[in-house]
Amino acid sequence: MSEQPQLHTSIISMVSLAAGIASKHPDMGQCQLDRLRSTGVPQHQIDAVVEIARHIRDEASEKLDTAFDEKSRHNEPTKIAAPDKSESCCSSTPSGTSCC
Repeated sequence: MSEQPQLHTSIISMVSLAAGIASKHPDMGQCQLDRLRSTGVPQHQIDAVVEIARHIRDEASEKLDTAFDEKSRHNEPTKIAAPDKSESCCSSTPSGTSCC
């Protein structure tokens, strides 16, 4: 069995930064920002990661709030329905950057 190559540290830091932002982690990704900058990742790429993560976080909050509001108005149990398959699973940030 051959060993799989490891992800580059900048990719790991970008994923970690995005996940931290999207999950509202209290550390706010400061360690990842420092690591990305120290490895020479251009600021525009860091900005794109932050924008995409914030967009996903905000979109998730909006969908959850909408589902909650719909259920609470109809006095139904607060079970969140599965996403509609006809909806796109991928949207774009305000600047037009794709999240997929």
